[in-house]
Amino acid sequence: MPLFQSENLTYYYPDRERPALQRMNLSIEEGEFLLVTGGSGSGKSTLARALAGLIPDFYGGRIGGKVYFQGRDMGQMARRQLAREVGMVFQDPEKQLVMTSVEAEVAFGLENLGLPQAEMSRRVAEVLSFLDLAEARGEFTNHLSGGQKQKLALAAVLAMQPQVLVLDEPTSQLDPVAAEEFLNLIKRLNEEMGLTIILIEQRLERCFHLADRVVFMEDGQIKYEGAPEELARWAVQRDIPFVPPVARFFARAGSPSIPITVKEGRRLLRSSFKVRTPVPLQPVAGENPGGPLLTMDKVWFTYPNGREALQDISWQVNAGEVVAVLGNNGAGKSTLLKTMAGLLKPGRGRVQLMGRDLSGRGRPAAGRVAYLSQNPNDYLFQDTVEEELLFTLKNCGLPDDGVVDDLLEKLALQRCRRVNPRDLSSGERQRVALASVLVTRPRLLVLDEPTRGMDYWLKDELGEMLTGLSREGVSVVLVTHDVEFAAAYATRVLLLFAGRVVADGPKHQVLGQSVFYSTQMGKMCRGYVDGVLTVPDALERLVPAWFGPGCSSLSPPADAPGRPAARTVPAG
Repeated sequence: MPLFQSENLTYYYPDRERPALQRMNLSIEEGEFLLVTGGSGSGKSTLARALAGLIPDFYGGRIGGKVYFQGRDMGQMARRQLAREVGMVFQDPEKQLVMTSVEAEVAFGLENLGLPQAEMSRRVAEVLSFLDLAEARGEFTNHLSGGQKQKLALAAVLAMQPQVLVLDEPTSQLDPVAAEEFLNLIKRLNEEMGLTIILIEQRLERCFHLADRVVFMEDGQIKYEGAPEELARWAVQRDIPFVPPVARFFARAGSPSIPITVKEGRRLLRSSFKVRTPVPLQPVAGENPGGPLLTMDKVWFTYPNGREALQDISWQVNAGEVVAVLGNNGAGKSTLLKTMAGLLKPGRGRVQLMGRDLSGRGRPAAGRVAYLSQNPNDYLFQDTVEEELLFTLKNCGLPDDGVVDDLLEKLALQRCRRVNPRDLSSGERQRVALASVLVTRPRLLVLDEPTRGMDYWLKDELGEMLTGLSREGVSVVLVTHDVEFAAAYATRVLLLFAGRVVADGPKHQVLGQSVFYSTQMGKMCRGYVDGVLTVPDALERLVPAWFGPGCSSLSPPADAPGRPAARTVPAG
């Protein structure tokens, strides 16, 4: 008997005409590691909520069909019993943390279950030790880093000793090192403790190889399910981008086998590919920038608690550049952006934008600089998406000369024009907030984690849009934990550590020399063919050994072996 079984599951959110889930049939076995992926609004988070028993009781709406857990109808199970069996970790840990201290947060769920004091103490001690949070047990939760908050949310769930962990994009706010650490913990829970893992994730390079089975969703339906390597070949054949770079490269090259880890990829690369003579790289938008737009000279910033967030920062942003700022959680990245936008005044040093000093009390002129923070909800307070954009124009004294319609189309928000922004998905809210600052047509665009919650298609559209802005002379500076996005669309990379610049230069130089802040393709090709960061880079530099002399295309031969038939799941 499967652990979970859904039968014709259909669900409508309140006041929505289209179903979030449509006649879904899915079985999940005990101890399985299931990865669920798909585009923004495809129904992934709704499926997670259904498996956690949160719909329709918590979210309202209409539901049809059945979901069974261990053969029991989840709609008939007691909420307290279900909470013991199925635990859920959400995308934003701050929405899940309710207590002021670490130890109290872990104990909170146990208190609600009515456990004896001795049992609670034992469970709290065990889970804090397992997740390496024992030293922080008395810390104020607000003072924790992003990675610690995510681990604390996981600890609070694990303390209730569930059989199932449902995780909804748990690494979206974590830097690459913290994300790897978190996902390795999840894999240990699956392998060593037998927990069933249901992981919703967009950045597949981090977790594709961990899964026993991958489910791809679209329009509230399962379009394909199978082993990771099977899904990789199926998706690439249909030009679906929900495949990590290593698997995408080998599938595009027509390889008989599809490796899904860097280790497997390196082995196959050396035995089956040869290096093509490199050709000079053609300059792209932003690589030959104009003069300085913003300059920071010996800038220091200290918060009231004494923490020095920026230390002796000196650098400049040129017109038409796309600069990605990388670094661990707490490195000072967000503080750097706020200082660039004139929202924070440095304690020492000077910031100049187009020759105007931002270090004083004045603020930049409307339209010169636009800043988008990490939390898109800070920007959403009007009743419709269209009103959000019009409000910004009115507040800055600018006319609507078609820019609203243009942005709604570019960011795929036309259907949301009359919708309340707070009713949208996290990825859609992020795009609305971005549109609300872009309507001013700024000279400097400063973005803090703009790709959070976005799927591959939307990230590609955003990247192309930022590239287009750079061609028009707009400078873009973005903080991101998405190294793959930085490698694809940035022209320059700045690496921060403890408030200091530790690396600054062209992306191939900085990312190519990095170990942890590198792309999956960069890690695979290091030492064999340097200078490769992305799949297109690799397709230019590497030729499969089965190609004959003179071949210049990476389209595989017609009789390429090892092509399994795609197992497409029919609707319903």
